[in-house]
Amino acid sequence: MSWLASLQGARPLFVKEVLRFWKVAAQTVGAPVLTAVLYLLIFGHVLENHVQVYPGVGYTAFLVPGLVMMSVLQNAFANSSSSLIQSKITGNLVFVLLTPLSHRAWFLAYVGASLVRGLMVGTGVWLATVVFAAPQMAQPLWALTFAVLGGCLLGSLGLIAGLWADKFDQMAAFQNFVILPMTFLSGVFYSVHSLPDFWHGVSRLNPFFYLIDGFRRGFFGQSDVSPWLSLAVVLSVTLAVAAVALRLLKTGYKIRH
Repeated sequence: MSWLASLQGARPLFVKEVLRFWKVAAQTVGAPVLTAVLYLLIFGHVLENHVQVYPGVGYTAFLVPGLVMMSVLQNAFANSSSSLIQSKITGNLVFVLLTPLSHRAWFLAYVGASLVRGLMVGTGVWLATVVFAAPQMAQPLWALTFAVLGGCLLGSLGLIAGLWADKFDQMAAFQNFVILPMTFLSGVFYSVHSLPDFWHGVSRLNPFFYLIDGFRRGFFGQSDVSPWLSLAVVLSVTLAVAAVALRLLKTGYKIRH
């Protein structure tokens, strides 16, 4: 089945996945926006007059793109991973397995819905933070590119985690010990140039750093590394993770017995 045919077949499952999180939007969209605003209030209030990362950019404004991207990443991952693990545990995944959908259609539906949720939450965070920092968008194409790639990367990673996990505590462990550390240690709250040499080098091994740095480039026209380097790293990692997710879906890993 071609990717075009898979796209057409994925539409019903995609709509189902979008409706799944939209029906509880207060929890899946509203709550993450509130959490990000609280981060901004606390860190921005404490450090606004003490830290300046880029010339002419206040610390509160610097925080905004990091919090937006962090929200995109965490919610894209949560959408695909939670959907799969819930379907596996409740047993209703069998109804999707009975359909003639290809593994490509599954991938497009789950990752597409994850991207939608991530972008919705990220947009909500950005709009909510306008009250605290004047909106800036020096190079919007960079911001859009990294937001889409970030949603696709974490949606694919969520698929892998959802397929691997057999129970909720395994999923929680994956999120708490992999996703959260990589997110918080990626430069959301600081510039990596402020770190000691060792940790600066470690940060360069974190693909989330390149996502956030490239996304921040879209806001201020300034970044810690070249946006083209960030794009190359993020695109490579996204394609690799997507290939793994597609392979697991094709073989029916932990979903076909």
